Amino acid sequence: MIKVKVKTSGWQMLPEYKTPQSSGMDLRANIRQDIVLKPLERKLIPTGIHIALPDGYEAQVRPRSGLALKYGVTVLNSPGTVDADYRGEICVLLVNLGSESYTIHDGDRIAQLVIARYEQAELVIVEHLDDTERGDGGYGSTGVK
Repeated sequence: MIKVKVKTSGWQMLPEYKTPQSSGMDLRANIRQDIVLKPLERKLIPTGIHIALPDGYEAQVRPRSGLALKYGVTVLNSPGTVDADYRGEICVLLVNLGSESYTIHDGDRIAQLVIARYEQAELVIVEHLDDTERGDGGYGSTGVK
């Protein structure tokens, strides 16, 4: 388990894993008054959480499946990426794809934060790419079944 430094500028509890094998920690809304998301509306929701990730790690902000299923509320730029050198507040860009307005209350669990290892790549220009069975078949080229 890696150690991630965290600073809070709000009053919510730290993000936490709900079960021993959860990959995502719940992020909570850190707001002074309720926020109403109308259908097709998007808003940036503060969490009061700032982190310092070790080199080679990122944090991914992902939707909560229950909000998406029950209300159509999801993370718009999913997954949102928090880079290792970012020190600002983690905010969540929520969108309401449902047909009813949705109210966000202070302390509501609004997204998940997944800490993931990554590698940077060096791009190398070549004349030709290796042949594969798929080739340059794009969207839908492998079928649905």
